[in-house]
Amino acid sequence: MTLLDIKDLTVRIPGAARPVLDSVSLRVAPGEVVGLVGESGSGKSTTAKAAIGLLPTGAEATGTVGFAGTDVLALSGERLRAHRAGPVAMVHQDPRAALNPVRRIGDFLTERGATRARAAELLEAVGLSSPERRLRQRPHELSGGMLQRVVIAGALAAEPRLLLADEATSALDVTTQAEILALLRTLRADRDLGLLLITHDLHLAAAYCDRVYVMYAGRVVEERSAQALFTTPTHPYTRGLLSCSPTLGTTHPLHPIPGRPPSLSDTFTGCPFVSRCGEAEQACETWTPEGTQLMDGGTAECRVVGNRSAGRNGWAQPPSQSTATKEASHG
Repeated sequence: MTLLDIKDLTVRIPGAARPVLDSVSLRVAPGEVVGLVGESGSGKSTTAKAAIGLLPTGAEATGTVGFAGTDVLALSGERLRAHRAGPVAMVHQDPRAALNPVRRIGDFLTERGATRARAAELLEAVGLSSPERRLRQRPHELSGGMLQRVVIAGALAAEPRLLLADEATSALDVTTQAEILALLRTLRADRDLGLLLITHDLHLAAAYCDRVYVMYAGRVVEERSAQALFTTPTHPYTRGLLSCSPTLGTTHPLHPIPGRPPSLSDTFTGCPFVSRCGEAEQACETWTPEGTQLMDGGTAECRVVGNRSAGRNGWAQPPSQSTATKEASHG
């Protein structure tokens, strides 16, 4: 069963030279943690917001955003408000931006439909001690980690089936980050909650996600199980991200991806990663991006990968670690 099912979603906004999202497909099942990674501007947050019908002003969208059999893009008015207030909830990066600084925590939770007793139960469920006292406090009296727990409690007030976490732990220290992620994993297990986790932290995605989507320039360039993605990355961009990500216990030098990701004012043909890719060939400049099916069930959107996999039953053979590192150092 699929809870969130985005198919071929393309989003264009006025004044942009290219789509914000370009034929994006993504799915989340109940009880599944799905990661969405990529550089800033790759379209991660827009993809998540599409799940609650929150697209940029003036945006034109094609494709479907299915949630439990309902096309979210077709909802409007009261039906859209009910969708945002019920089965789907979103937790943003900065919890202070979600809370009114002059109102009490109890006001924040009860305005989301919870009774005061229920609000206290939610605070206890997210690991906050003395919930009755917390309800009387204002945001400035709580730490960042405590506020993030409050925002998660607010998101859970309507018993959602899908939780969208947009960089929900990036502003927290490592210890608090681990506690919040452990909390989300517990809630997933207890409530059969689907979770879409947006993050820049590749190691976090590897540790907590079942599957991971890698985005670049508004497209999904690779989708694999977390284990497969981080042990045998296939797309040159994925390998580039991993080659410039530090890992404890290793001493190998980091190799940043050269250049910069394209902005919405940039136009290009062919593969969007071609100008930064060390494996690119001339044909990549005019190639129409399409996914290559991998034997493990994932996909990688790369012409070179597609050619490499020909005659191998759909399996795009990943390079050795040394080869991947060498290639990443050249782009």
